[in-house]
Amino acid sequence: MTQIKILSDDLASRIAAGEVIERPASVVKELVENSLDAGSTRVDVQVVAGGAKSIVVIDNGMGIPSDQITTAFERFATSKIDESSDLISIPTLGFRGEALPSIASVARVITVSMSTEATYGAKYHVDFGKPGQVEKIGAPQGTRIEVTDLFNNTPARLKFLGSAGRELARVQSILASLALVNPHVTFNLVADGRDRLRTIGSGKLMDSIAGVYGQKIADQMIPLEPGGSSAFAVDGVVSSPSLTRANRMYITISVNGRWIQSRRLSYAIEQAYHGFLPERRFPLALLRIRTPLEDVDPNVHPAKAQVRFLREDLVFSIVQRAIRGILSASAPIHEIGASRMAGSSGLLGAADLTEVGSGTLEPGISSTQGSFVQKPDPLLKIAQGQSDEMRDDIALT
Repeated sequence: MTQIKILSDDLASRIAAGEVIERPASVVKELVENSLDAGSTRVDVQVVAGGAKSIVVIDNGMGIPSDQITTAFERFATSKIDESSDLISIPTLGFRGEALPSIASVARVITVSMSTEATYGAKYHVDFGKPGQVEKIGAPQGTRIEVTDLFNNTPARLKFLGSAGRELARVQSILASLALVNPHVTFNLVADGRDRLRTIGSGKLMDSIAGVYGQKIADQMIPLEPGGSSAFAVDGVVSSPSLTRANRMYITISVNGRWIQSRRLSYAIEQAYHGFLPERRFPLALLRIRTPLEDVDPNVHPAKAQVRFLREDLVFSIVQRAIRGILSASAPIHEIGASRMAGSSGLLGAADLTEVGSGTLEPGISSTQGSFVQKPDPLLKIAQGQSDEMRDDIALT
């Protein structure tokens, strides 16, 4: 009979990391959410080789006190909850205390942080789970975390990473979603020295839409009338029926400020467009749901990417009514113009434009006037020829 053994701390940490940190995009998501929980109004992300070689996240948040920086890298160490009753109403994006130790167990991590009102900052190294010494250092307000050599000590995980371009696509997709649901924060993404994403942090949803998708797309989005019940509130923007794309990845949802991925909510949005869109075409949507904290449970997925609603059917009904009502009352549909203005920001660059019929449309997006063409997704910059199912997998991973 095989002997039952207790795993070593190192092996247990690597296994636990596999549940939270699947790829470079997972690192970016966890670090950026920490930045948002720290009250940051600006987050800069820099990646090299899709993040496999290097990831740097810099914020201007409250920082980590120098006497707590080592504790931050201990498993289940968190400043966000104190007791089991706190799990009933979780206001923050993170709460488990797993992100930093999970990342540090499978990579080299250098953290430099300057906390509010501190006279000096702290620098701390962790190499594949092995802690270094804390150094005093001059630093600006906030935190800078550099992650290098991701999964170099975990060959089984490393071999399943995609190409640098594919991993960058995932990073860009996740950061775009976080930027859309946090319009009050300035986001910048630089990949291999090139600007890939920039939002201005004005607090306006339409400005975030323009930063991510381009101004031409923002001009065709329709604001939802704030609605809901005494317990729930829904607002956001949705695309006019003339603006469609080939898969669901342009549906972005947040619940109490938390970006989530929900096939059921995405389906509810699609059903609201029933009769407005051609078959196998999908809308663009940015939906923000507010609900009492005790009516939603974010502790159902290792990566905190899903939530469970206490009154799910009511939420879906409110979402569908809000979208259906604005579509029925909206003005006649518009046709996409020739191109975005030169020099405007966004992920849909002029070089990505494709001719469709008599008009020029963004790739992966088309008008209900004319033929429908399956084109590569601009948000992920995926090579032409990949299937919509593969793109859906990228968006939901």
